[in-house]
Amino acid sequence: MVNISVDIASLKLKNPVMTASGTFGYGEEYSEFVDLNRLGAIVVKGLSLLPKEGNPTPRIVETPAGMLNAIGLQNIGIKAFINEKLPFLRQFDTPVIANFFGDSIDEYVRAAVELCNASAASGGIHALEMNISCPNKQAGWIVFGTDPKTMEQVVTAVRKAANLPLIVKLSPNVTDIGFMAKVAENSGADAVSVINTITGMAVDIRRRRPVLANNTGGLSGPAIRPIAVRMVWEVCKAVKIPVIGMGGIMTANDALEFLIAGARAVAVGTASFTNPQATVEIAEGIERFMAEEGLSDINELIGSLKSI
Repeated sequence: MVNISVDIASLKLKNPVMTASGTFGYGEEYSEFVDLNRLGAIVVKGLSLLPKEGNPTPRIVETPAGMLNAIGLQNIGIKAFINEKLPFLRQFDTPVIANFFGDSIDEYVRAAVELCNASAASGGIHALEMNISCPNKQAGWIVFGTDPKTMEQVVTAVRKAANLPLIVKLSPNVTDIGFMAKVAENSGADAVSVINTITGMAVDIRRRRPVLANNTGGLSGPAIRPIAVRMVWEVCKAVKIPVIGMGGIMTANDALEFLIAGARAVAVGTASFTNPQATVEIAEGIERFMAEEGLSDINELIGSLKSI
């Protein structure tokens, strides 16, 4: 018997494979392709206090071994999510993690409180994932996740206001991601997600213009996986809290790299666009690998990387 269940803070996941925010909608969109009960966790599309229309089109472009997106955090807003989407998710035996963001510390706190209140009233939300890769209008359009003092302020404020497990999603666009993860840990994060997309650009050589209307976008897919694995490894050495690894995971072998590097769970994103059943297939592949290797518990695998 192979045990692939993992703990992330107070969350109990039946397997270490979850969906990456922004790639799985609110769960309902994929339910005809995937048995949601077989997932470790469902991380929903990022939510803000009010609905957002996102960036103008074009806002997605394929690149070699990946894709660039500049969706602009389009979403239906927290109230619509609670009223229209959460009832559907409550019927499954899979933890739901609500990804959220704001343009100010106050917005982050208010968003977290609304999600926590909804969970307290009717259940259905088991943890929060805080996206700190959003522009901070009150600090000269910097990103919360790239300034340690600003990160400390926003994570501390949300931690004080929220009573659900708090996962902080880190930006890879920093010099030392291990240091930033430590700031998140010291500010009250229960876990960290590593990594978000890497800023990139594609140019239309005939028009001499950026392909994306937003000029730049977030690069995801297999192209970033080696970078993501390295950053997960660095973060795991820097913090004691659980690390959720993501970035270009397409197969079980890809996911295993992150687990061996120290991640306690993984999130699958771009792969779901090309194969809606990727999450379940990856979880099954991890279990097969462990059986082949004679491992009975996934904890024997997590963080088992050996030095050369």
